[in-house]
Amino acid sequence: MTVNIVAMFIVFAGAIIFTDPPLTAVQMLWVNLIMDTFAALALATEPPCDSLLDRLPTSRFEKIVDATMWRNIIGQGIY
Repeated sequence: MTVNIVAMFIVFAGAIIFTDPPLTAVQMLWVNLIMDTFAALALATEPPCDSLLDRLPTSRFEKIVDATMWRNIIGQGIY
């Protein structure tokens, strides 16, 4: 995610300073695709821990986003 922010800053600053963006929209999409692929591979290749495999399944009716998560989402959105 930080690479995308840096790339967006470079494009924005380059467009202001040089009046021609250093990366086109398609190039930005390629940067995003490559960086997201590496992140997904890093998460997918991490071995599972035993505590995750031993826990009981969650209920179908259990909320995905609980009250603590909503508080964090709203608080960070306001910040």
